[in-house]
Amino acid sequence: MRAETAIFDTMAALPLDVPEAEAEAIAQERWGIAAIARALPGERDRNFHLRAADGAEYVLKFANPAEDAGFRTMQIAALAHIAAKDTGIAVPTAVRLPDGGVETIVRHASGVDQQVRLLTWVSGQQIAHAPPSPKLRAAYGALVARLQSALADFTHPARDHEMAWDLQHAPRLRHIAFTVQLPEARTTLLELLDEYDRNVLPVFADLPRQIVHNDLNRHNVLVDPADTDRIAGVIDFGDIAETAAVFDLAIAAVQLPSGDVSLEEALAQFLAGYRALRALSATEVALFPQLMATRYALGLALASWHRHTQPDNPHFDLSEESVRKRLAVIATYRAPGLGVALVRRLGLG
Repeated sequence: MRAETAIFDTMAALPLDVPEAEAEAIAQERWGIAAIARALPGERDRNFHLRAADGAEYVLKFANPAEDAGFRTMQIAALAHIAAKDTGIAVPTAVRLPDGGVETIVRHASGVDQQVRLLTWVSGQQIAHAPPSPKLRAAYGALVARLQSALADFTHPARDHEMAWDLQHAPRLRHIAFTVQLPEARTTLLELLDEYDRNVLPVFADLPRQIVHNDLNRHNVLVDPADTDRIAGVIDFGDIAETAAVFDLAIAAVQLPSGDVSLEEALAQFLAGYRALRALSATEVALFPQLMATRYALGLALASWHRHTQPDNPHFDLSEESVRKRLAVIATYRAPGLGVALVRRLGLG
């Protein structure tokens, strides 16, 4: 493993295959829960939705053997911290084993040991399927603020764990840019990294920093199906990281429900919802569109790296049509003057 790509190699480690029947057996044997298991999608872990005989629902997670043990404990501790700090944010919580622990070792058929944990299920509709509205965008911004506030005083020995999806490591993407096959996409990625060096690196040390979710995407934020303007919960803390708070906010905005208004208007509503609860500087807002574009390009680069290291892995769509759609989205975030316009709309300059 080359040092330059180590952070990406870990992310590309495939989860071990686990049959649903084995997941059911583990839930019964270790937690005493009789349930029906259904496999869930996952980038690094093998996950299952469990529905118990009494109707209770859970997520059973078989951790990727490549994942650092300390990083797993940080995820579990963060969930407990949020639940204690803000009971209004529904997040998964670890279900204790009979001995009081939260993880159990299971020997895989290949002979590799896996750590397994059981989490409560958070009900709701993915925000990806919610109709866009000003109220929903403001509520989404407020959710990010509340979640960051709940984690503001959270710390952990594994907080320095390096996560490839963390935007502070974006400059390292140069080491894997060669895997982006479409020339226009590779050029765009490198241009964004040059802009990151010019605009983000000089101010990075001054940006507010803390442990954040780091992956508030359209699948991980849930709304109430009966009231789609209300956020119902947040799931999947597997990319948690200590980084600039505005990076977390920009990641959430990348897949902001919009289409009913202009991008500028949608972002202004989202950021206003955040600012109602937490401060946001003119510097952070000015960088916002660039950070969104960088995150979108990061996703393309990591997908390309996955395909390069795992040619037969169908997890990512890297067809030319898909890549060109990504480029079109990135172009909207790079619209001239968007950052300045947001600063003015929010009354910050």
